[in-house]
Amino acid sequence: MAGFGEPGAAPVDATGMTVGVVAARWHGELTDHMLERAVAAAEACGARAVVARVAGSVELPVVAQALARRCDVVVALGVVVRGATAHFDYVCRSVTDGLTRVALDEGKPVAHGVLTVDTIEQARDRAGLPGSAEDKGWAATVAALDAALAVRTVAAGNGHRVGFGG
Repeated sequence: MAGFGEPGAAPVDATGMTVGVVAARWHGELTDHMLERAVAAAEACGARAVVARVAGSVELPVVAQALARRCDVVVALGVVVRGATAHFDYVCRSVTDGLTRVALDEGKPVAHGVLTVDTIEQARDRAGLPGSAEDKGWAATVAALDAALAVRTVAAGNGHRVGFGG
């Protein structure tokens, strides 16, 4: 975690939107809490949450795609802790590439709320537990809803002109 630059995670008005949340069961103490925070963020924004659970982070993208087909946004939650083998790198790459592909293929925001850390202590510090420095479940949900609102604005032709001569 960088520890700086976060734009904030104040609720946005996403009344009537549906948030699909898929959370891994691996590291359940953390992902269960992250899931609770994601659902709370959706409700604080006026959105409804649809929840699905999977075994681990590698399974997140395929369920995220199914959720993207019926929800306005998707939030994927998991924890991947570096070990002594290259497995960490493969899992992180697979999850990141998969979630990015879902977002682009489905044209919907997909929040990457997967903690990729060196230690379980780092994960605890990002999982939104009491005393945590970050609250990834909450922040990922608000970010996805904020992106969906931006997509709607652009699609409606109401976006600000940007670039040269904008």
